[in-house]
Amino acid sequence: MPVKILMPALSPTMTEGTLAKWLVKEGDTVESGDVLAEIETDKATMEVEAVDEGKIGKILVEAGTEGVAVNAVIALLLEEGEDEKALEGADTSGPNVGADAQASTPTKDETPEGKDVAPAASSASAASKEGERITASPLARRIASQEGVELSGVDGSGPRGRIVKRDIEAALSNKPAARAEAPAAAKAEAPAAKAPAASGWNPDLTGLPEYEEIPNTTMRKVIARRLTESKQQVPHFYLTIDCQIDNLLSVRKQLNEKAADGVKVSVNDMVIRASSIALKRVPAANAVWTDAAILQCKQQDISVAVAIDGGLITPVIRNAGGKGLAEISTEMKALAAKARDGKLQPQEFQGGTFSVSNLGMFGIKDFAAIINPPQGCILAVGAGEQRPVVKDGALAIATVMSCTLSVDHRVVDGAVGAQFMAEFKKLIEDPISMLL
Repeated sequence: MPVKILMPALSPTMTEGTLAKWLVKEGDTVESGDVLAEIETDKATMEVEAVDEGKIGKILVEAGTEGVAVNAVIALLLEEGEDEKALEGADTSGPNVGADAQASTPTKDETPEGKDVAPAASSASAASKEGERITASPLARRIASQEGVELSGVDGSGPRGRIVKRDIEAALSNKPAARAEAPAAAKAEAPAAKAPAASGWNPDLTGLPEYEEIPNTTMRKVIARRLTESKQQVPHFYLTIDCQIDNLLSVRKQLNEKAADGVKVSVNDMVIRASSIALKRVPAANAVWTDAAILQCKQQDISVAVAIDGGLITPVIRNAGGKGLAEISTEMKALAAKARDGKLQPQEFQGGTFSVSNLGMFGIKDFAAIINPPQGCILAVGAGEQRPVVKDGALAIATVMSCTLSVDHRVVDGAVGAQFMAEFKKLIEDPISMLL
């Protein structure tokens, strides 16, 4: 019996993904550990490895297919001793796709002998006429529901006639023709058409100049959803301090002069170290929110925002409070490189108890970051710049870095946030203390 290759759940929030690219083809022999495909998830583009050895018998989901549900069967693997005959009537149902897969794949008994199977593009409408369940991706179903499109009238262009996003968009583009008989006066008064959007957000595009449409990736959609939920549901408040970092820059220079080859400590590495120590001193700030309880974490796992093509991701420095600057620096560089290459593993970006977002390298003076639920805090770090300050009653020049803590008031109260920022400022302005 052929082995089912399923669409994996590569992150806790993943319910569907895009099969970006197949790295094997039908007939290829694979062994356990071989990379089969690249999957675009809500976090990154990740590789899927073979669990069993055998020969790729049939690829069921084409490269580029969006909205493939987790646990859907994407391919069949022939085991040793099996040939293509084993594929006839093979069960292609998965936990989340049973009816869809079965309805779209006629068995040998269902196909009249001597007749060709109907083209894939017409299978969806044929299924609806026979009272069977229509085959459509979850994304296509959601857009159709939001836009009032009847799936029974849409021909699918996806694998085995499955209705996908582009089919719904094509159906929507034909909608105005159905209204051709409307009175001319009504047409003149009708508002300008708005571009369809899967999220239900339809801005007025009247007067917009010529533009290029860049489809939203799975990652971008998840970022949009999570940040919207955070700003709508999390009661943010903000605490800003100015840190003088001349001593920190001097210590950093001395450390890098004496560091081992390949180690170069950055200001951001020192911010991560200072944040983790401040969390040790103010453990109430190292907490996450649940409806049942506030979870005060005993380990300082620092999520660090890294910009990548199409979005951002937050790899985690585990137990940052127990690591020195050299170890934090080396680990951060490796994680950032993997993030930009789309090679992070789930355990490298899941979780985290506190976040750091640094835009200082872009010259941003200060900003307020959006909290990453269920974490209670995120620290936004601005650029170090020379500013006039008062020292011992006299005007002087110092390198100053503004930092803003965004706080979930359900988890961390104002006094606790202020205590954390006070400890952080002490460490940044007296960097030798963070080396002890």
